[in-house]
Amino acid sequence: MEFRPQDHTFAICAYKESPYLKECIESLKRQTVSTNIIMTTSTENDYIRNLAEKYQIPLYVNHGPGGIAGDWNFAYHCAATKLVTLAHQDDRYAPGYAADMLLRLGQARHPLIYFADYNELRNGEVVEKSTMLKVKRLMLVPLRLRKSQGKTFFKRLVLSFGNPVACWSVAYVKEHLPETVFVSEFRSNLDWEEWEKLSREKGEFVYSTEAMTFHRVHEGSETSNTIREGNIRAKEDYAMFRKFWPTWMAKLLMRFYIKGEKLNEVDHK
Repeated sequence: MEFRPQDHTFAICAYKESPYLKECIESLKRQTVSTNIIMTTSTENDYIRNLAEKYQIPLYVNHGPGGIAGDWNFAYHCAATKLVTLAHQDDRYAPGYAADMLLRLGQARHPLIYFADYNELRNGEVVEKSTMLKVKRLMLVPLRLRKSQGKTFFKRLVLSFGNPVACWSVAYVKEHLPETVFVSEFRSNLDWEEWEKLSREKGEFVYSTEAMTFHRVHEGSETSNTIREGNIRAKEDYAMFRKFWPTWMAKLLMRFYIKGEKLNEVDHK
């Protein structure tokens, strides 16, 4: 398939008054290949409006269903292009993200999504190697080969031990996906649940081993919040493991997965 820069949109999902939103916007403005940028929010305020005006980014306000699923679906539908990346306001994007994404999707036969490796931002510092990053990169080894990216077995294999797909790095190929992508009651695992659904479909999970994004780990992130509210995260994790494994195996994996959540703590390396 062939995709051009005008076929892609970064849809920034802005929420309340994130101190990192400006940094996210500027990283998108610095792309070596310029694509479209829009911003969406369900918490309209002067802070978000002023940044949208300053950087001349169209702003769309969601007056419909809220929550993570509602906000992500709204942003997804506001992008009037073939490809859309739901840009997370706390994260940064490497200058080559758009170029890498367009190149790799163009090399695929029937791509469903593109996603990339990432580095972490902890306490203002870029972390290229951490226990969490090592684990996720190991989980994704089967998709390093392009011929494996379209095979159901390998797509499901990488998801069966956890969720190594960095949702903030994902570019969605709309014509190959359902009209509404996120249909979920989950709070922390709605992305993992969606990948599980898509893993059954014909098409490729196009994986870039290049670190094309920088994911901020901080106390105010939704991931950190749901980990602190342990029952929410644990129930959703167990429900996801049951989609791949029998009960006994799902319970065994949960023992390790709960320990692994501590790797997302801000001061953990």
